[in-house]
Amino acid sequence: MLDEIILAEPRGFCAGVDRAIEIVERALHKFGAPIYVRHEIVHNTYVVNDLKAKGAIFIEELDDVPPGATLIFSAHGVSKAVQQEAAKRGFHVFDATCPLVTKVHIEVAKLHKEGYEFIMIGHKGHPEVEGTMGQLDDGGIHLVEDVADVARVQPAQTEKLAVVTQTTLSMDDAAGILAAVKARFPNVREPKQQDICYATQNRQDAVKVLSPQVDIVIVVGSPTSSNSNRLREVAQKLGTESYMVDNADELKAEWFEGKGRVGLTAGASAPSILVRQVVDRIKAFGAVSVRKMDGIEETVKFPLPKGLKAEL
Repeated sequence: MLDEIILAEPRGFCAGVDRAIEIVERALHKFGAPIYVRHEIVHNTYVVNDLKAKGAIFIEELDDVPPGATLIFSAHGVSKAVQQEAAKRGFHVFDATCPLVTKVHIEVAKLHKEGYEFIMIGHKGHPEVEGTMGQLDDGGIHLVEDVADVARVQPAQTEKLAVVTQTTLSMDDAAGILAAVKARFPNVREPKQQDICYATQNRQDAVKVLSPQVDIVIVVGSPTSSNSNRLREVAQKLGTESYMVDNADELKAEWFEGKGRVGLTAGASAPSILVRQVVDRIKAFGAVSVRKMDGIEETVKFPLPKGLKAEL
């Protein structure tokens, strides 16, 4: 019989997501609607719809931005080509790229000047991967999505080869791919600090602790959210039935039949209001109590760009 909901700790918004949303809200407040945002500011349907209602217009192509408009780059980062085109067109630009993604971009630029080629571990087509690979215009970054890709990659040289990683991957999957990279290219240079971000790591670690304690894990997150998908996979790989939902309406009563304890977490781009709504819905299915798991308390905060620091 459905009894208890255990909340993973930490869960939900990370510092990079907090900062990105605040940049859009402050820009709307300071400059008025519309504010144009290239790509979804973060990968969450609720957040995007909320900002649309406040006057944000989400676009994929800079052709859709009128001259003189205020433009915000999403938390996932953009290529050099997009940055240059935005500057050429004279947009008023604020960059909401997560500082941990920017750290990877800076590392790529620095090592490229030293003659390095790169192997990037990541998901093809993800905007963060496109942004990082787009830091170089000479094709010096080779993408690998799995161990099989590592065997196929053909860098022009192997003396100066460095590895970078999408920040929202599964730590275990990335470690396996990195091991294959190091086996094939023993001299490959690794990042001084791993590229997978602290929030992704903390949420995955929390799910690893949570999963063995519960009969089912629910992850709150949108289908486009890489880190949310990884949380569901982590639970599933540990043998715990797991589902990801964009909102409470997607929960199905039959998932909870014969289950006692429900584990609940949320991706780094999922707001707390959605978690509360999911808790209420699971209670309606019969859960009696809710408790928080012990876990890391995150205190990271990233500064806002110049020009948006004045108080709202």
